Amino acid sequence: MGQACPTRQRFAVPPAFRTIDRLDGPIAQEPRRPSRDLERAAALWIDHGPDLFLSRGTAEILETELRPLAPLGTRALIDDTLALARRYQRLSGTAEIRFRLERISDDSCRCFHVDTVALRLLCTYAGPGVQWKYHDGETVHETPAGWLTLLKGRLYPGWSMDGAVLHRSPPIAGLAPPVTRLVLTLDHPDACGMGPRQPVSSGR
Repeated sequence: MGQACPTRQRFAVPPAFRTIDRLDGPIAQEPRRPSRDLERAAALWIDHGPDLFLSRGTAEILETELRPLAPLGTRALIDDTLALARRYQRLSGTAEIRFRLERISDDSCRCFHVDTVALRLLCTYAGPGVQWKYHDGETVHETPAGWLTLLKGRLYPGWSMDGAVLHRSPPIAGLAPPVTRLVLTLDHPDACGMGPRQPVSSGR
């Protein structure tokens, strides 16, 4: 995880994610069932929130940027995303994180792939969750909404394509009735060419 790697072992890894440190652990998942408040908040964000919020920083900085954008009734969603940001920050040992909350209604990243990151944490709040499969397998798994998915990327120390997990966004274009997803992605702060400080809020 770049310069953050030496600090990772100082933090207690949540039990559901402990297998991620194993050579044969390219993916770790934590089952969660969203509360009704969280489901309602996600639906309100889809209807009234920005299509995309993208930024990097500490959880505290992200909170000051995110809360003013939150539509009325979405506190449960904001609280949950920030709690996950703090968990990822402890897990990765990074002072800052890259935070992306996005409304998706098309076929985004529909090809199976491995990210050029160290660790990626995904949570789908509405709509079908991330699909994944082993590099040498054919079975495609679809993650339920609310579950947490932690994936090793190509920059994880010792990563190898042998036994790797590939993932993609589920194809949703053309479905009837139309489907909209709300997805949180947490990464190392420099993921995907993210600059030092360039918060983005778009749509609505």
